[in-house]
Amino acid sequence: MNARAVGARAEDAACAFLEANGYAILGRNLRLGHGELDIVARRDGVTAFVEVKYRRGARFGTPAEAVTPLKMRRILDAATCYAAQNGLLETKLRFDVIELFDGKIRHIEGAFDQSDCL
Repeated sequence: MNARAVGARAEDAACAFLEANGYAILGRNLRLGHGELDIVARRDGVTAFVEVKYRRGARFGTPAEAVTPLKMRRILDAATCYAAQNGLLETKLRFDVIELFDGKIRHIEGAFDQSDCL
């Protein structure tokens, strides 16, 4: 299976997990500004921009550790564009990571914010 197919399966699993936990999926694989949003989801008045990371194991660290400050800045840029286009700038926004590894899904709510991108 190629990397794109693996990524799509990981995102499918992440969406199913989010929906099972009460989130509505608003968008997937959105390219905005200088970044891409894997998943945009909403629950209880909070819009979550979710980065999905998959690894077969933790040999090189957890998947969430692969979300670098540069990646965070790109997600923040894309999220700002999305929020502006959808009238969400004055609402609660959050940046999450869903990591898939060792057959498990871990949802890290509030994994980073603007201060982590500096």
